[in-house]
Amino acid sequence: MTGVNSGRRIAIVGAGIGGLTLAVELRRRGLEPQVYEQTDELREVGAAVALSANATRFLRDRTGIGEGLAHKAADVDGLVFRDGRDGRVIGRVLSREEYRARCGAPYYGIHRADLQQLLAGALDGAGLHLGKRLLSVDDTGTAGAVLHFADGDRAEADLVLGADGARSLLRREVVGYDDARFSGCYGWRGIVGPDHLDLLPDPEAIQFWMGPGGHLLHYPIGSGDQNFLLVKRLKGPWPEQAWLAPSAPGEHVAAFEGWHPAVLQMIAAAPAGERWGLFHRPPLHQWSRGRVTLLGDAAHALVPHHGQGANQSIEDAIVLADCLTSALARGEDWESARLRYQARRLERTRRVQIASITTADVLHLPDGPRAETRDRRLGAPDAWERHLAWIHEYAADDADAPA
Repeated sequence: MTGVNSGRRIAIVGAGIGGLTLAVELRRRGLEPQVYEQTDELREVGAAVALSANATRFLRDRTGIGEGLAHKAADVDGLVFRDGRDGRVIGRVLSREEYRARCGAPYYGIHRADLQQLLAGALDGAGLHLGKRLLSVDDTGTAGAVLHFADGDRAEADLVLGADGARSLLRREVVGYDDARFSGCYGWRGIVGPDHLDLLPDPEAIQFWMGPGGHLLHYPIGSGDQNFLLVKRLKGPWPEQAWLAPSAPGEHVAAFEGWHPAVLQMIAAAPAGERWGLFHRPPLHQWSRGRVTLLGDAAHALVPHHGQGANQSIEDAIVLADCLTSALARGEDWESARLRYQARRLERTRRVQIASITTADVLHLPDGPRAETRDRRLGAPDAWERHLAWIHEYAADDADAPA
């Protein structure tokens, strides 16, 4: 990393969950970041997001959206693992009350657009620039980096923070090439109203239905609907040029023929007209180059099998805000802040990335001894401590917390 001057002009590229959380927290600390979002209106790609306690504690206690979040979100009641074919419960961990007691904050399901609007509302328009699609960053000058936008506008910044998602342009600035990797799985997403789900057990829980070569993840959101991600393993490479590809009508239902009636009822109620290739990016050793620093999916895009994409972005935003403002308080430059931010986040996010990609292998085991061993482990009394506590109970603002 090269040194940068300590001017306070901060540009955040991307008004997704991570970028908005960072902007809200920096403004709360007295800084004035400028957020540049390529869309003309705030709208999230994807349907909903599961917010675990390692993120909700910050949204509740720091950003000022806690009351609105509680109103808009569903308060998830436990985590259930089921066999995808016969529906039997393999493991059940932590009721709603037990989760709050263990983790110190709730587990929420919320529509992405609702969460984005809550965060944007906390900004109240301050420093938010829409319709600004970034084309390039010129970081060669001594006075600051220059951001060039598709509409012909330019902006200067002493620090450029890349919160521009899994297909980040700024990651390419840091890495030098597109390093996306297909995970071996693809999926369909959908939202289904409760009127179509009379067969569904435990509708207030987040649930994994597991089977050979695929799984269904679903959870409630604040509207009372269920958000689902249906995942299928692909033998061979992703055959499409884009991450998103057309899906034939009913293709997702046919792919899970023979699964439990509650599964088929849920997925048949949503058209699921597109298939999502589930891509990730390898962990980086360095999150900054010149004046550019990455966070969220731009730094560590991961697959959704632990539901941690948005949560890790929020953790990043809080730690980066803490590092930047503490550096200013000590009279240090941005370089020292970025080094501390990277040191505190690199191993944590690497562990979550690895856990997320390997979880699909566990969920998709064929029938046999290995699947039976998995089922015993997920049904054991210590399943929470062994597999999930390290993610959900983590306090990102504790500089001494192990990754």
